[in-house]
Amino acid sequence: MNNRNLDIAYFLSFCIEQYKDAKKISGSEAANTFNKYGVLKYLEEHFEPLHTQSRQWIIEDIDEFINIRKEAIK
Repeated sequence: MNNRNLDIAYFLSFCIEQYKDAKKISGSEAANTFNKYGVLKYLEEHFEPLHTQSRQWIIEDIDEFINIRKEAIK
């Protein structure tokens, strides 16, 4: 695994951990939510700008992304 892929993997893990802690849910619940709404793909595709943001900003961005996806599914 090259350094960029490793950085992305660490970032995705960080996002899951931070999201689960912020929402007071289990890691598996956070991972299931991320999978259901395509959050991991979004985070990976936008790694460059996202990994420079604060924890709170990332959580808010994830929430916004999930809400947009929920509306699109309706």
